[in-house]
Amino acid sequence: MSNSWPDLDVLELFVAVVDSGSLGAEARKVGMAQPNASRAVALLESRLKTSLLHRTRRGSAPTEVGVQLAEQARILLDAAQRFSAWEQSGVGRQVEELRVGASMTIAETLLPAWLSRLRALVPRVRVDVKVGNSEEILQQVQQGALQLGFVETPHLPQQLNTLLVQQDALRIVVGPHHPWAERSTPVSLAELAATPLVLRESGSGTREALTELLAGWPLAEPAQVLSSNSAVRVAAASGAGPAASSELAVHAQLASGELLSVPFQGQGVARPLSAVWGGPRRLNGLAAQLGDIARAQS
Repeated sequence: MSNSWPDLDVLELFVAVVDSGSLGAEARKVGMAQPNASRAVALLESRLKTSLLHRTRRGSAPTEVGVQLAEQARILLDAAQRFSAWEQSGVGRQVEELRVGASMTIAETLLPAWLSRLRALVPRVRVDVKVGNSEEILQQVQQGALQLGFVETPHLPQQLNTLLVQQDALRIVVGPHHPWAERSTPVSLAELAATPLVLRESGSGTREALTELLAGWPLAEPAQVLSSNSAVRVAAASGAGPAASSELAVHAQLASGELLSVPFQGQGVARPLSAVWGGPRRLNGLAAQLGDIARAQS
C-alpha cells in the first residue's frame, strides 16, 4: 500500500523546477546530482505515462499535464507541511526551540505579531530572535546559526530556499518644516542623488533599494548614516534632511503627520520581504508554521 504513495521529495523538486525553469539549479539546492534529478523526473513521467517537462537549451518548461501536476503537488506538499508541523508540536512535549533572524524593519513592524500567533498555536515554544540588517541575517542563515530568516532584499543567495511573504516600498520622508514638505511634483533621481539624505547603514535592505534606484547617478555624501529605523525617523522629523525609509517603518508617523512622504521618480516600486532558510527545500516543524503565519498575515 505504501508503495503507491507519491514521493514528496520528487514532487517538491518538480514544483521547484516548474517555478524556476532549471532542473540543474534546483537539484543543486537540494544536494542532488543532476543525473539523479533527471531520473527522478523520468520515473515520475513513467508513473503518469506522459511527458511533464519540455527540455531545451534554455531550461525546462512544464507541459500542460506538468502544470496540472504542479498545482496538485502544491496542495499535497502544503498538507504535508501542516502535518509535519502538527506532528512536531504535540501537547505535552518538551519546550521546542526556534532560532529566527529578522532584518530591522521586519523585526520592528511584523515579527512580533507573527510570534504572538505562533505562541497561540504552540504554547510550549521558545523563540530566540536575532535582529540585524538583511546582509547579516543572510550570513547567519547560511552559516546555520539561524533556522529561519526574514529579509528585505531581492538579492538572495542561490543556495538558500526562499518564500515571498510580503511586499514593502521605498519612501522618501521629511519633517513638516522641510522645504520638500510642500512639494507636489516628484523629485527627480538626479536631485535625489545630489541631496544629502538620512540613510540606514550599508547592508540594510532599505539602503540597497535606494542604491539600486539611483544606480548610475553620483551620490552626495549622506547627511547621517544610522543603524535603526527609529533613529532615521527622529533625524528626519528633526530636520536633519530627507530620509530614505521602508514604508512599513514610517507608516504610523505618516498617519500622524509627524513625517510627510515626498513624491519621487520611481516611487511605488515594490520591495520583497522574504523568508529564507538552508537545507531541504520544504520547511517543517515550527519554522514551517512561522512561515505560514508570515505569509497568511501579509
